[in-house]
Parts: sequence; structure tokens; C-alpha cells
Amino acid sequence: MLQDKYLNKLRELPEQVRQFGGLVTITVIVILSFAILNNIFGQGDELIEKMKKEEQRIAEAKKLNELISTLPSGILVFYEGTDNHKLTKKQYEAVCNATKIVSQRSVMGANLINFKAKDIYTINGNLIDETFVKWDKENNKCVAGYVLSGTNVGVNDTITVSGEVLSFFNTGIDTRVYFIKNF
Repeated sequence: MLQDKYLNKLRELPEQVRQFGGLVTITVIVILSFAILNNIFGQGDELIEKMKKEEQRIAEAKKLNELISTLPSGILVFYEGTDNHKLTKKQYEAVCNATKIVSQRSVMGANLINFKAKDIYTINGNLIDETFVKWDKENNKCVAGYVLSGTNVGVNDTITVSGEVLSFFNTGIDTRVYFIKNF
């Protein structure tokens, strides 16, 4: 009976008021639904944080690529007494951070000093498990290296060879570690 009384009052309202009330009701239901779903599956803050980090990484990579594109092709060094292009400290750090490739030449040069690495390198068919290039903030130097693994006379061996990067090679498209000082 009470329901009928209120339903009749609602029916007596003008059509525009009823439509507006329906619109407000649907809007409130949609907003509440999304709020409930956000609480249940609420990874929004984590996703936003990941997106911001990715945007920063892309911006830094673009900045490094612009710097590298201004450098001449060929061998890039940071020390005195060479005919090659000399990098400033800022350029040296930027090139180090942008470089991801350790060239075959630098691996072979570093293996000349480390006989165990040379043996593993030749036994496993010149396969390199992992390479790395990173900036050492403590010493203000670029460090590069690689990890080799293989069977040496029936014994599994793994060795990491690393050292200071003395020069890079700029191909015009990317930069590569050209020489590693590991002694």
C-alpha cells in the first residue's frame, strides 16, 4: 500500500523530472560500479608508476641516442694521446650508459690476458652466455664484461671477465665496446 502511494507520486511527476532522476540514478550506479571494481582489481597506482618509469626510460634513451648521433663514426676514447675522437667525461658516461654491445674484438683482446677464459671460450665454440656494460659511479669508469661457461676437461666451468672500457666504436647506428682493459 505504501509502495503504491509512492509509485503514484512518482508517476505524477513531469516527464522531464523523471528522465533526469533516471539519468542521475544510472550515473550513480555506474560510478559506484567502477569504484567497487577498482577496489577489487585496484592495480591502478602500480600501473601508473610503471608507465611513468617507462616514459622516463624512453626519454633517457632518446636523449642518449641524440648525443651519440652527434659523435663521429669510428673509435671513441676518453684519454690523451690518440688520433681517435676524444670524449669528454660527460660524453664518456653517456656513451657507456647507451652501449649494450660488447664486440667480438674486445672479447678476444680480454681473453689474451685471461688464459682460463680463452680455454673456455674456444672449448664452448666461442659462445658467450651474457655481456654487460655499466657505469661504475664509485670510480667514475665504464665497466664491461662477459660471462663464459663450458666444459673444461670434464669439469663445468663458468668465468666472468670484466674490466674498464678504454674505447668504444661508433657505427653511426649504435656504439660498441671496442677495448676492455682487464689487467
